[in-house]
Order: sequence, then structure tokens, then C-alpha cells
Amino acid sequence: MTFRIGDKVVYPNQGVGTIENISTRTFGTAFEKFYLLRFGDSSMTVLVPFSNAENIGLRRVTRDREISRILAYLSNGWCQVNPDWKVRYKENCDKMQSGDPLQVAQVLKMLLQVHLEKPLSFREKKMLDRARHMLVAEVSIARNVPEITAAMLMQRALVKAGLQLPAAL
Repeated sequence: MTFRIGDKVVYPNQGVGTIENISTRTFGTAFEKFYLLRFGDSSMTVLVPFSNAENIGLRRVTRDREISRILAYLSNGWCQVNPDWKVRYKENCDKMQSGDPLQVAQVLKMLLQVHLEKPLSFREKKMLDRARHMLVAEVSIARNVPEITAAMLMQRALVKAGLQLPAAL
């Protein structure tokens, strides 16, 4: 899968970024092409080698049909929660690193459920905030709406399941 400058892409566990530049670097006698990604309005950038983009999980922003599936998942009942926080955290880390928006939604929903019963650990709070940010950004771009509207769409879905989308930290 190749991308062009200006394309919006998802980098697993970081969220939506924009391909800002495509460059070639020399390593001895070998040449490697890289995508330069910029995330949001921040100054955070990442260089992703062409040869490793697929392994990393770099992908296009999901289509609207998948967003509808994610919103339906968020609105439909509760999910299974592992009571052991260490196991739960490891499982959630794996889901976040997959880059799959449905798995990120599973992390968000699960952590919101846990939060209703007891306070989240610092790490889980950070993960909840990252999952929220990643989903809001992807819904916003996929539906071509402002992030505030994307957050409202997610909030409406979560309310149906008895949950509430937290404010951004």
C-alpha cells in the first residue's frame, strides 16, 4: 500500500497523522524511502520506512461503513472485563497496537466499564485517553465532521450502553 503527500493515515497506538513528506535516505550503499508523518497540530513527527509500513500497521483512515460498525458496537451492551488488571492491561496494549479501530473501541468500552466500578490506574487512564483521542480523530476524518461532532456521535452511542465518553485529559 502506498500513500501520497497529504494523505491521512493511521499509525497504530498513535492515531491519525498526515503524510507530510516522502524522502529517501542513504545507508551505506542502500537507499530507503520514508514517509514523514505529522500528528494533529502537534510537532510530533514519525519517519516510517516504506519497507516496514505494512508491518507497523500503517493504514488509511477507515471508511464510513466501518465507523457505523464501531458506533453500533459502542452502543450495544457491555463487554467482558478481565478482573486481573495486569492481564487486562496487556490485552488492551495488544489491541491498541493492532491499529484496528474496532479493537481500539473495545479498549475504550472496557475501560469505561471498569471506571464505573473502581478508579482506573494511571496507565489505564492514559490508555483510555489515547483510545478516546484515536477514535474521535478517526471518526472525525472518516465522517468529515469536526472532532466535537465526532465525540458527540460516540457519546450518543455509549449512552445507549449506559456509559459516558470522558472529556479529553
